[in-house]
Amino acid sequence: MRPEKASIVEDIQAKLNLSPFLLVADYTGLKVDQFSELRNRLAGAGAECKVVKNTFLRRAAKDAGLPDVGELKGQTAIIIGDKDVAAAAKILKSFTAEFQKPIVKVGVVDRMVVSGDQIKAIADLPAREVLLAQLLGMLQSPAQTLVRLLNEPASALARVLKAKSEKES
Repeated sequence: MRPEKASIVEDIQAKLNLSPFLLVADYTGLKVDQFSELRNRLAGAGAECKVVKNTFLRRAAKDAGLPDVGELKGQTAIIIGDKDVAAAAKILKSFTAEFQKPIVKVGVVDRMVVSGDQIKAIADLPAREVLLAQLLGMLQSPAQTLVRLLNEPASALARVLKAKSEKES
């Protein structure tokens, strides 16, 4: 491989190593201004969209230790980022609903291959902060119930004593 091409593959590999996810999309038919709009929307979510040659992506993914994403054909763009995959997936889903492009083919999340349909399902998940709040609520609920149950005998005794003292008065 020529040094220029090896440098490009190394750059893609470095970006793949830093990103917790990789989404592969076919951007065929997307106009330049639409592609720029997609990049701007993704940048707001901490993700970036890059056009890559299929052979370079295949080699960089292999060198990065990512699983094989299958056959890559057509005009390929990759979406990578340093934050949550759900935010990028939501942007891709809304952008695709608006412009009917790009078509998300496959992805890699936490070193597992996910299909385009699974990426759409990820886009339907609530935001990370909402999920963390729900988890915290679920974790706190048993503790609150336990405290209430432990306090109940003392509360019942206090109510009985209060009623007895009011009756005698």
